Amino acid sequence: MADVLAAPPNPGPAAPPGLEATGNLFLGWMKWILIVAGVGGLLVCGIMMAVGRRNRSAFAADGAAGIPWVLAGLTCGAVAAVVVGAVLPG
Repeated sequence: MADVLAAPPNPGPAAPPGLEATGNLFLGWMKWILIVAGVGGLLVCGIMMAVGRRNRSAFAADGAAGIPWVLAGLTCGAVAAVVVGAVLPG
C-alpha cells in the first residue's frame, strides 16, 4: 500500500462579486498614469539635456542619468502582469 498524500486545493484567482469591473478600471487607470508619467519623465530628461548643453554640463548629465530610471519604471509596468502570472499561476 503506497502512501498517497492528498493535494491541497489550489483554486484560481476570483474577483469578489461585483468588484471585477472596479478592479479592471483601477488597473486601467494605473496603466494610464504609468504611460503619462513615462512620457513626462522622458520629456523632462530631454529638456534637462537640452538646457544643460551650454555651460551646465552637470544639469545635462542629470537628465541623461534619469533616462535609464524612466525606462526601468516603464519596463516594470509593462511586464508586471507577466511576472505576477509566472509567480502565481492561476
